[in-house]
Amino acid sequence: MNRSLRLSALAVVLVLAACKPHPEQPQATSPAAKPAPTQPATPTPSPAAGLADVGAQPKLRLPTVDGKTFDLAEQRGHWVVVNYWATWCGPCLQEMPDLSALAALREYIKVVGIANDDIAPAELQAFLQKHPVVYPIVQVDPGSPPADFGLPPTLPISWLIDPQGKVVKRFMRPVKAADIEAAIAAAGGPAAN
Repeated sequence: MNRSLRLSALAVVLVLAACKPHPEQPQATSPAAKPAPTQPATPTPSPAAGLADVGAQPKLRLPTVDGKTFDLAEQRGHWVVVNYWATWCGPCLQEMPDLSALAALREYIKVVGIANDDIAPAELQAFLQKHPVVYPIVQVDPGSPPADFGLPPTLPISWLIDPQGKVVKRFMRPVKAADIEAAIAAAGGPAAN
């Protein structure tokens, strides 16, 4: 009996499922009924969706690992390199000395490093003792990046911001000082000597 009840229940489910209209078949409508409006398809975001793009004027105000605050708005009048990196990223580590030298040698260029790392602040401090840089470092939660810069699809990634606060170039690869200086000159800034 138990088996016949299960078979009966299964038969009812199959009959009910067969009664639903097939999604590709048109349903009969009364003359007064209007078809429901269709929603446009949501475009698939590109890998760089949400990232500050050329022409954007992003905001960025975060505490640095040394207890100060980095505020992009306070950097007006300077070219600024915003560099996302992580301690585990080999290409990131290779570009750090070049970015540090650039920040030290060019008064008109400021650099900020955004450590996109899920490690304890003490671990990041220890890392920076072994890999020192002259520019400020901020640490962000990889799952909660600064709103105007978005979730990076790759590391390293850098933005060049002009003295008025607008993005003039986004580098989705490791950069060298020469790349930054060439981009500044191409955007109308000073040429490197």
